[in-house]
Amino acid sequence: MTTNLLITLIVVLGMVIVVPFAVFLRIYLHDQKQKEHSILRNYPVLGKIRYILEKAGPEFRQYLFNNNNEGKPFNRREFEFVYKAAKYNGRMIGYGSERDFSEEGLYIVNHMFPSQREEMKIDQQPKIKTRLYTIDNEKLLSRKEHHEEAILNPFYLTDDEAIILGKDTVRHPFEIKGFIGQSAMSFGSLGDHAITALSKGLGMAGGTWMNTGEGSVSPYHQKGDVDIIMQISPGLFGVRTKDGEFSWQEFKNRSEIGQVKAFELKLAQGAKTRGGHVEGSKVTEEIAEIRKVEPGVTINSPNRFRGFHDAKDLLEFVDNMRDIGGKPVGTKIVVGDEHQVENYIQAMSETGIVPDFITVDGGNGGTGATYYELAESVGLPTFAALPLVDDMLKKYHLRDRTKIIASGKLITPDKIAMALALGADMINIARGFMLSVGCIMAQVCHTNNCPVGVATTDPKLQKALSIEEKKYRVCNYLVALREGVFEMAAVAGLDSPTKFNREHIIYKDRFNRVNKVRSYSHSG
Repeated sequence: MTTNLLITLIVVLGMVIVVPFAVFLRIYLHDQKQKEHSILRNYPVLGKIRYILEKAGPEFRQYLFNNNNEGKPFNRREFEFVYKAAKYNGRMIGYGSERDFSEEGLYIVNHMFPSQREEMKIDQQPKIKTRLYTIDNEKLLSRKEHHEEAILNPFYLTDDEAIILGKDTVRHPFEIKGFIGQSAMSFGSLGDHAITALSKGLGMAGGTWMNTGEGSVSPYHQKGDVDIIMQISPGLFGVRTKDGEFSWQEFKNRSEIGQVKAFELKLAQGAKTRGGHVEGSKVTEEIAEIRKVEPGVTINSPNRFRGFHDAKDLLEFVDNMRDIGGKPVGTKIVVGDEHQVENYIQAMSETGIVPDFITVDGGNGGTGATYYELAESVGLPTFAALPLVDDMLKKYHLRDRTKIIASGKLITPDKIAMALALGADMINIARGFMLSVGCIMAQVCHTNNCPVGVATTDPKLQKALSIEEKKYRVCNYLVALREGVFEMAAVAGLDSPTKFNREHIIYKDRFNRVNKVRSYSHSG
């Protein structure tokens, strides 16, 4: 018995030594001969460890090394806000802000005598039935929580304060009482589980909308009781002929869908000031049928609509769409400079054709896939672009004929209040809603390998996303945002978020000098 045990120990010990040695020897010999990586030829084993650490670097930085305000595109504080709002409908923090107040930045101007809750213009009917989590016990290595049914106040605008798109231009105006909606996210960029959860959650919250993105209206966008803005891009997906030309008949068919309340012509998107991009691995048979393209083939939309050569061509097309579809039509732009915006708005003045809304997407916005140089260096950020468009519309006396929708990293109530103060009427959010359905900012949206099943069409990966669970989180997050913005309005001495203007925002530079936000033009 003792001899057998000794032999066994020797064999095991030999395996412990020999097997790792054999593995390292194989790595050494392979890497020393390969020609692709210089560092592996000189340092075969250590070089391999370097590449492993490099690969895991983003995760290490996100979870271990970045402080709460350092992460990009959203820091940990913003990330946690969305998760807590989605799970618990909560916005509370303890001890104080971690913002660096010595740095430059924008601030909402508080009133010495803020508005009381009973003074606010809020419609709190009908109530929202949802599900919230409660933490029972939380320790370092364990966490117990349960969910339970809950009733939330919706925080709608009143009927008098409601936003109406196309009030005087179309047969079927679009009335909105929620002022915050989902920005453009296509079926294809996101999987059917994510789109369905978003549709159902937004429908539960009410008073809102979801933008289809350029991938056309899918069955999953229509799963919830939510209003839809259908986006049409230069690729003309969903409204194109087999030859890729615009089809008025297909457009008319989409305009007859009851849930579709408006259309948006996408001239550009903040993170990709050009046509969209979807890898062929994401283009399933179903997506190809909806978009009217070939399955499995990478989609690259043209840089612009081939039928438009200038602003007047675009506006005439907008007018024809309103006439045939009978519903509001807007345009989505990315601001480059004052001159180009003025040319566009001057054309509105000269033709008398004004889009029902203008979506101003910042160069700091997100996307499922783009090129590095476009995301990094093209298009003004949201807070720089908004006052420019707002002022130019006022210069040509057109501000009351259209609405401005702002988008680009507006995932918390304070950022939304700032956007409203800088000129926006409504707010679009994409990545905040992605976070609410489980996104962990893995930043692999373009690969179809999203680990949590959000930005992927892979059925195996989508199993991670429970529609029945995530729909509640979408609803809770949106309601928390609306409540937070009403709270910001009250602090500013207002009775409604619709009353925010340039007087309610101020800029402090790094030398503690305080200035009002500048105007780009003078009325006249």
